Amino acid sequence: MGTNSRDLQAFRQTVTATAGSLISPFADGNLPSSYHNAMTDITRELRKPTLQQKLFTFNSKTPSELVRSKLSTQEIRYRAVTFLPDEVLHDIPDAENTYSLFQGFQASLPEPETKKKGKKGPKAITDSNGSSSEVDEPETMTGLESDRAKLTHRLEMLGIRKNMASSEIRDIDMKIANLNAMRNIVLNRLASLEEEESQTEHEIVEVDNKIEDLRYDMAEGLVPGNMTDTGSDGSTPSGDNTFMSDSIYKKLPSPKSRKHRPYKRISMPILHEHFEPGTNIKELQTHNDSITALDFDVPFGTLVTAAFDDTVRVWDLNNGRCLGLLEGHNASVRCLQVEDNFVATGSMDATVRIWDLSRAEHYRAGESEENANDHVNLSDCGVHTLEAHVAEITALHFQGDTLISGSADKTLRQWDLQAGRCVQTLDVLWAAAQNSMVPSSDTSRWGASTGRGGDSKADFIGAVQCFDAALACGTADGMVRLWDLRSGQVHRSLVGHTGPVTCLQFDDVHLVTGSLDRSIRIWDLRTGSIFDVYGYENPVTAMQFDARRIVSAAGQNVVKIYDKTDGRHWDCGAGVNEGKGAVVEKVRIQDGYLVEGRKDGVVGVWAC
Repeated sequence: MGTNSRDLQAFRQTVTATAGSLISPFADGNLPSSYHNAMTDITRELRKPTLQQKLFTFNSKTPSELVRSKLSTQEIRYRAVTFLPDEVLHDIPDAENTYSLFQGFQASLPEPETKKKGKKGPKAITDSNGSSSEVDEPETMTGLESDRAKLTHRLEMLGIRKNMASSEIRDIDMKIANLNAMRNIVLNRLASLEEEESQTEHEIVEVDNKIEDLRYDMAEGLVPGNMTDTGSDGSTPSGDNTFMSDSIYKKLPSPKSRKHRPYKRISMPILHEHFEPGTNIKELQTHNDSITALDFDVPFGTLVTAAFDDTVRVWDLNNGRCLGLLEGHNASVRCLQVEDNFVATGSMDATVRIWDLSRAEHYRAGESEENANDHVNLSDCGVHTLEAHVAEITALHFQGDTLISGSADKTLRQWDLQAGRCVQTLDVLWAAAQNSMVPSSDTSRWGASTGRGGDSKADFIGAVQCFDAALACGTADGMVRLWDLRSGQVHRSLVGHTGPVTCLQFDDVHLVTGSLDRSIRIWDLRTGSIFDVYGYENPVTAMQFDARRIVSAAGQNVVKIYDKTDGRHWDCGAGVNEGKGAVVEKVRIQDGYLVEGRKDGVVGVWAC
């Protein structure tokens, strides 16, 4: 490899300058002879082709290539791992572990299988006659010290393993805490989405109401652009017979039926499904007296409550706001049921009233639109007033167009909700006498209505439920009678409770009943036998079940919950932790969404 004279001249100048800085000139400014001799030797060597090739090859290499040429690969790796800059060494966290990484690795290795060493066994010795005898071999100091060292090492490894397991537990706890924090973030996001979803549904209802208003105005001819001149008698000029055709006019609602539809949850909320069981979602001060009845349609939907203050209130469970009062009864409501937009209420005034919440009219209260509040006028929600009983209504249930009511007059009545009239009357005492259960004249076992303060006697008819032609009725004698509404006869009687039946519910297979005898019984409807039974310390006043749980009010400030899937009993309510809260009187559950009413008028909403 050759090179041109220009490169050689440049290199020579560089060497000359370097040498000139290293070799100080004499006082007279002349260089020594050794300098000239050195430069002559360098020039002679640079003229050799081999040296020129090595020199320019060296000049073209990068610094990393120069390092690799001087250091081996293993040495480079060692220096890269062992060397840390001072900036990194400034903030070294304190090590929580008292053992090194090597000790942890050594402790993680499996131990070799060794036999436990105790006292050495006997050693056989043969004498001159050929017979053998056994003597104990003494243990040496060296062997014992070796055993002790091994045991000490094993003890040290066990301690390291214990610390490693503890460190893993701390790491897992930290991961769980981080996951819980992430879960709370997503849960808050879900709550905001459901709140936005509810607000959107409110806006849909408002748009629908505006559409109804516009249709009303169109029917009245009040829409701008469609206004027509009218005469003194209100008639239109002869040139315009009608402001719209008859075919269109007939499709519009009558001005007299102008109603605004109330807000009702369209989508099914799922927020409560992600709460921990026993989480308090909301508490409402619904009344100033003891809750006598309550029911709701869907989670975060519409709640209806009744109390001894003689009022029936409708609530929006989503925002905890009272929508209005259902006014019409002359006494307290003892039982009620909510189904879609319909509400049935049974009162101590011996009447049953049917309400249609879809007839409610929304209006705006307040002068300014910015400060206006939504209200609901429930005065026009009444559909039917069912009057046939002669004593207070203590139980009711409706399904489809059929409603069954039970009264302190010892009768059950079947009502046609379409016509609003009674179609059948069932005499419970007469049915009992026909089945030779109790004499019709002997009412000592039946008790009487509790009324407001009666704790000594129970309601004559404590609970009813119907489905198609099947009717289940629980009475004060502890009997549960299954009726056939087609024939008006008792099909089967279930004997087991020793006190008045206060609540019941059935599905395709089982019937669950609660009683003042402080027990809840689960019946098999196929055989009529008791499937399961469990008791509490106080009388059971209310009960309901969903697909998984049976919830009940049993004279305590908590709700008693029985999980049917794993057979576990647990408590839910305000009195679980701090023991606060009044006695729970009524409970309702749907899809893990629990609502309970207390003696102080407070309603609690829980996830279970």
